[in-house]
Amino acid sequence: MVETVITLKPKDQWRIGMTWDQLIAEMDQKLQYPGMPNIWWMPIQTRTEMLATGIRSGLGIKVFGDNLDDIEASAVAIEHALLNDERTAPHTRSAFAERLTGGYYIDFSIDRDKIARYGLTVDDVQEVLSAAVGGLTVSKTIEGRERYDINLRYARDFRDNPEALKQVLVPTPSGAHVPLSQLSKLEFINGPPMLRNEAGELVSLIFVDVKDISFVDYVTVAQQVVDEKVTLAQGVRVEWAGQFKYYERVKETLKILVPVTLLIVFLMLFINHGSLVETLIILLAIPFSLIGAVWLLYLLEYNLSIAVWVGMIALAGLAAEMGILMLLYLDLSYRQRIADNRLHTQQDLTETIVDGAARRIRPKLMSGMTTLIGLTPILWRTGTGADVVKRIAAPMVGGMASTLLLVLIVFPTIYSYWKGWKL
Repeated sequence: MVETVITLKPKDQWRIGMTWDQLIAEMDQKLQYPGMPNIWWMPIQTRTEMLATGIRSGLGIKVFGDNLDDIEASAVAIEHALLNDERTAPHTRSAFAERLTGGYYIDFSIDRDKIARYGLTVDDVQEVLSAAVGGLTVSKTIEGRERYDINLRYARDFRDNPEALKQVLVPTPSGAHVPLSQLSKLEFINGPPMLRNEAGELVSLIFVDVKDISFVDYVTVAQQVVDEKVTLAQGVRVEWAGQFKYYERVKETLKILVPVTLLIVFLMLFINHGSLVETLIILLAIPFSLIGAVWLLYLLEYNLSIAVWVGMIALAGLAAEMGILMLLYLDLSYRQRIADNRLHTQQDLTETIVDGAARRIRPKLMSGMTTLIGLTPILWRTGTGADVVKRIAAPMVGGMASTLLLVLIVFPTIYSYWKGWKL
């Protein structure tokens, strides 16, 4: 793994028309090296992800199993499928599966019959070999406040090639020193360069760098590609990880959080108004607000994310507030007419609604516009944390705009039908 941190110039010094996605695409095109796939990510985010999950890319695939050969074969097959299938290839900047085999090792096979003749045990031979090659800590030196281990091992000339290793001397109980070649057999073997273990199983990681598509949409397509084109060995299973895992976790949380939030809003409104119909009318402001939120997210080309959902939840409260304000003024006008005994016909009801809605439009606009004026500048913000804050503010800005329009236009109509039916 080679890691390079690129410090960009201020955005106002970029070439005209250059965007973030274009910049990544251009760098990726110019920095192609055989056998070294590129993964473009933020340095701090890379650190946190590697510490938390071990995955160095935005999207990861975990391949679990009991046999290294089967795991590697399945992982490589998934890698090739993602890079070559016409459905995923345009959106796969890079995909790389870890190679679990292909490491080269020197192995000493100790002959138990031979070491028994010299009165040695396997542990005796292994201890000598470990001390000669890897070193053995025999003491510690104290230099003021500093502490250093004293490590003892053979000089490089006596351990830098297989023939030299064969001449490592093993002391016997009789005092004789026997060369290692007479007690064991030196072999070159292949083995795993590293091992990963998770949930009690061996695991290999596939690092995938996605472009021009959200992780959720990519995984939906990629899962179909893997199911159709990759035959997993028996006992091998696949698990999608990285940012997609976070999305799945948050989605499960929101399945509980969003209904609970709406239920709390409903109960508070019902307790305050004591009318199921009024409560439902007020809650109509929430779907009205979602219209503007979705449209603005579409225009800004924002994908659904945790930050967007946070903005949506906050928007639900603001929209309910606007619905309460509109219904309050309509009710005040309606009750005043009833008290003055001036509400007898449909024309009287229309004048009542006009008085409650149109003639008191200023406080309603002030309530909505303060939110819009306060949040809109965030959409042009740049700098640290701007990407997250803009995605929280965007649904609130778009939602308040549509809420203002629809509450001012649709609420009076619904109120007219409700009170007109009673009339």
